[in-house]
Amino acid sequence: GHELRVGNKYRVSRRIGSGSFGEIYLGTNVVNGEEVAIKVEPLKARHPQLEYEARVYKSLAGGVGIPFVRWFGIEGDCSCMVLDLLGPSLEDLFSFCGRRFSLKTVLLLADQLISRIEYIHAKNFLHRDIKPDNFLMGLAKRGNQVSVIDFGLAKKYRDPKSHLHIPYREHKNLTGTARYASISTHLGIEQARRDDLESLGYVLIYFCRGVLPWQGLKAITKKQKYDRIMEKKMTTPADVLTRGYPNEFTVYINYTRSLRFDDKPDYSYLRKMFRDLFIREGYHYDYIFDWTVVKYQQTK
Repeated sequence: GHELRVGNKYRVSRRIGSGSFGEIYLGTNVVNGEEVAIKVEPLKARHPQLEYEARVYKSLAGGVGIPFVRWFGIEGDCSCMVLDLLGPSLEDLFSFCGRRFSLKTVLLLADQLISRIEYIHAKNFLHRDIKPDNFLMGLAKRGNQVSVIDFGLAKKYRDPKSHLHIPYREHKNLTGTARYASISTHLGIEQARRDDLESLGYVLIYFCRGVLPWQGLKAITKKQKYDRIMEKKMTTPADVLTRGYPNEFTVYINYTRSLRFDDKPDYSYLRKMFRDLFIREGYHYDYIFDWTVVKYQQTK
């Protein structure tokens, strides 16, 4: 049988998932046997973006929790990007854990996720599709490390040299996932750093509660559905959204919503707030998440 090869040294085996655009396959480096992920996009795709995504990854290369792109090129009738193989997404693990995470797990994740977003922003990009599906745990010795994927919707928000911020604009279409979109994004305002963080707030509350109040709203058209989601978001006060959970989540949401368009968020303040809560709760930074199989349980 003819085996599929990418970039001469990667053998393609089976499909392991699909990104927002394109399919993802498991591959093997035929030189050293190392497993990799291969993201594939047909050359005839209506809105090609794999090459753009590969360029964003290159701009972010070297950051903690940023997969490394080993190769990008054209193979047959597809664009292919070869990158680090990672483990399950936080959405997968959330389902595995019965669609609820403990406060400890949420806080362990929050600490890393705020840092990931801070790094992406420091490299002049917005992610613009912050959701549990786009956060993947590592493998083996990186099993405790959260990585960020799917930069197809990422956008440069400032000039790398002058740091001149993109202008404020309105009448933008919703980019990303409505469930986690910021209120400003629903209102058609150009996204900025504040919006990635507001979206992360909804992700964290989703992990705590298991469901967000604007999930499962029925509507005829996508536009109507988005409007209903927006209305519910705007009419649900932060303290109602986070009811039964520590006040820090309310403060987080209110803080991100209070930022102006081109404000630089105080990432350290948000991290410290959650770290202080973590310590006050008596938790330990042992990286034992809800899904961690504890092999050496102390015998009682």
